[in-house]
Amino acid sequence: MLTVKRESKVSLTQQVYEQIRNSILEQKFMEGEKLPSTRELASSLEVSRNVCLEAFDRLITEGYLEVRPRSGTYVAKGITFQREKEQPHPVFPAVVSNISKDVIDFRAANPAMDHFPRKIWGRLTKEVCNDTPEVAFAYSGSEGVKKLREVLSQYLMKIRGVRCHADQIIITSGATQALYMISRLITNRNDQFIAVEDPVTDEMRRIFSLAGAEVHPVPADEEGIIPESLPLHRKPSFLFVIPSHQFPLGGTLSIQRRVKLMEYSRKMDTYIVEDDYDSEFTYEGVPVHSIQGLNPERVLYVGTFSKILSPALRIGYAVLPPNLVDSFRELKWYTDRHTSSLEQLVLARFIEEGFLDRHVRQMKKIYKKRREALTASIRDHFPSAKILGQSAGMHLVVEFPGVVFSEEVKELLCETGVLVYPVEDYALTKGAHQHKIVLGYGSLTEKRIVEGVKRLSEGLQKYT
Repeated sequence: MLTVKRESKVSLTQQVYEQIRNSILEQKFMEGEKLPSTRELASSLEVSRNVCLEAFDRLITEGYLEVRPRSGTYVAKGITFQREKEQPHPVFPAVVSNISKDVIDFRAANPAMDHFPRKIWGRLTKEVCNDTPEVAFAYSGSEGVKKLREVLSQYLMKIRGVRCHADQIIITSGATQALYMISRLITNRNDQFIAVEDPVTDEMRRIFSLAGAEVHPVPADEEGIIPESLPLHRKPSFLFVIPSHQFPLGGTLSIQRRVKLMEYSRKMDTYIVEDDYDSEFTYEGVPVHSIQGLNPERVLYVGTFSKILSPALRIGYAVLPPNLVDSFRELKWYTDRHTSSLEQLVLARFIEEGFLDRHVRQMKKIYKKRREALTASIRDHFPSAKILGQSAGMHLVVEFPGVVFSEEVKELLCETGVLVYPVEDYALTKGAHQHKIVLGYGSLTEKRIVEGVKRLSEGLQKYT
């Protein structure tokens, strides 16, 4: 039975059309069934005949109805199908109902997005759009805009000691894409076996596994990966390390260990993939240069601007040995053709005109103060706790003797209004880091940091 609602915002014609169409799809009107004439339907619905004529015309055009001369209008054949049985909606775990609305989240790797240089970036974007030749608005090479790669090669040499030509740089949509494509490229050449420092981010584990590789954990301590624990029984496709500020433990790899990694790479005839995470932000001493600078032929260097500027800026890069460039460029083309050209040009100008150096200097001051506020608060509330890692980056690790950060404890802390991240959650080999948590401070003000540590103390008092 068809009906219309005159008070509805949907037109009468649309209502008639949708009801007949849905009745056909739901097999209330069967194939070959004759429909009332437009005159009869208009009379029963108490609408103008033109309403029904327009609805019928659309249904005939779309193939739902067919007109048989001197007979009438029928439901067309071949338009019904066996529908899948509807599955119940999945039930997702409910958020704990009594969590405070004002939760302080110590998630690592979140930069201070409130300090993004909006005015400068906006001005440069306008300049690029106005000044750039039309060719820049077309497709570009999968390797990225040449201007950015040239500027980046000079910047990386000056800041990180990376030795490369612009042609060795491939611009990617963040470090995640770069690492995934490296995994796809290199594991296809050798045994699909990757040696990875442990603990490591779950994101990295997923990337390598998605590429079809077997992940072999290599223990890391407060000074980074332990070279003596590298596998000798089997040649890895590559060794993945975060030497500048290891995540999550926070150590900076010494030159002695770096040399041992180079020796291992040469002996096993394998590559090293270096994720230069948090390398820009060192608060004591001088940052150690990249591993890539020691041996550009065996090290693939990966970086991103997500942590320096903003995660919204999806620009990362891979610096490759010359023999891998063509294959990587081809894979990049099939992945997404190329990263946004206009944003690359804006970033190139941002670096070339000195704004990146200025921004990094400003952020180092801000992050240093936030780190000091965090360490001071921890010492006030937890005199026996041990703060691990170098004075660098946007996170630190704290070890609490006697506290095991289980799911139960995490829930308890969440109810107290603070989110923390156990190191054990990042470990491939379980059991060695049960008393440690990662505390990120990049996106938190000093006031929020102090309040967060206070809540952490209150939560752990309930636990003990």
